[in-house]
Amino acid sequence: MEHPKYKIALIVGAGEGLSASLARLLSKQGIRVALAARKIEKLGALCSETGARAYACNATEPDEVERLFGLVEREIGTPDVVVYNASGRTRGPFVDLVPADVAQAIAISAYGGFLVAQQAAKRMLPNKHGAILFTGASASVKGYAQSASFAMGKFALRGLAQSLARELSPQGVHVAHFVIDGGIRSAARTEAEDKPDSMLDPDAIAESYWNVLQQPRSAWSWELELRPWVEKF
Repeated sequence: MEHPKYKIALIVGAGEGLSASLARLLSKQGIRVALAARKIEKLGALCSETGARAYACNATEPDEVERLFGLVEREIGTPDVVVYNASGRTRGPFVDLVPADVAQAIAISAYGGFLVAQQAAKRMLPNKHGAILFTGASASVKGYAQSASFAMGKFALRGLAQSLARELSPQGVHVAHFVIDGGIRSAARTEAEDKPDSMLDPDAIAESYWNVLQQPRSAWSWELELRPWVEKF
């Protein structure tokens, strides 16, 4: 059973937490990593640790996304793994939400995913090889009170992933969506002492992404739900 071989990964919406864990794991697997974010000043240490290169990009701007892929191609190579990890939200009572803020949140969560996936697919389809991975959330499948913009954006991203999986999988491109159902552990956000492992470990999430990447095409997943043992669903 042959497992796919990947060489270059692009993570869009990079930062601390899951993106950093993915960068570390992929680099350990011999994959060259490019990181993209609106602000890249905080990515220096991660780049030094993993050998990754950082690129400034606003994922909601078509020209910037096209430029990002062009730069990565010229300086590293054509990415055959692309992860969309960006999201936006504005919280509050529904009647108090500012329309412009909601539009921006949806643009980051969903429209940016479309732009990045389109540039990725254009490069993967000729080779009939590649993987496009989308990071979802609890809000991808259930809308919470005072979180309408996040639910709209994540529902749309999930719909995009499902549509692309049906269209691109027969052409050799693995598309997968990950429902991250719970809080992710970080230096500033840890679980209670009496509930160990009650938050998602970003390294463990990254391992699940890698496991999906290693799936033979005879048994591809299009969606994976991940949650800690205490999470209600």
